[in-house]
Amino acid sequence: MSATEEIAAAAARLVVEEGMEYAAAKRKAGRDFGARAELPTNEEVEDAVREHIEIFCAETQPAELRALREAALPWMQRLAEFRPHLSGAVWRGTATRLSTIHLDLYCDDPKAAEIMLINAGVDYDSGSIDRPGGRGGEPLHVLRLSAPNRALGEPVTLHLILHDTDDQRGALKPDARGRSWRGDLAALQKLLAREDAALAGGEAA
Repeated sequence: MSATEEIAAAAARLVVEEGMEYAAAKRKAGRDFGARAELPTNEEVEDAVREHIEIFCAETQPAELRALREAALPWMQRLAEFRPHLSGAVWRGTATRLSTIHLDLYCDDPKAAEIMLINAGVDYDSGSIDRPGGRGGEPLHVLRLSAPNRALGEPVTLHLILHDTDDQRGALKPDARGRSWRGDLAALQKLLAREDAALAGGEAA
């Protein structure tokens, strides 16, 4: 195993077992190697996450992923005016109960989403994150909130990531393997329906 692969495996463990985001997990996992190894790509970390889940979490992860996707659905409906897209591990299928639900919002006025939350009496914190993929430009504004989740028996964390409306044009650009990085409300509903159909088919068999 190369040093980069070892970093990917260590980062995957941090992602799954501690709920860390990819960028932070890669940095922490790479510190022991210094400049001797190149950090893995997000796709390489994701591959390692899938392998870690298959080995250690195969019995619990599918139900936890489903609970998080179902938790995202009403928020996407509630935030429909901001063209929400589900992204991150919950969309890509690698989420566990520790994962954050990422919703990308595309706003003409970034303050509009905050005003909606305030008017609805929703408590939130605000902050910023670097643009994904190491792209330059101003950091993205993010609204962080927590919501109870009956299926998991504990609150889930949501990050509402605010983008300019023009950024939506590239939102559905696939990765190098042709898989989408995010999906809109209709895409999530179709995904959940396919899961229901597959489960029904398995039970019938």
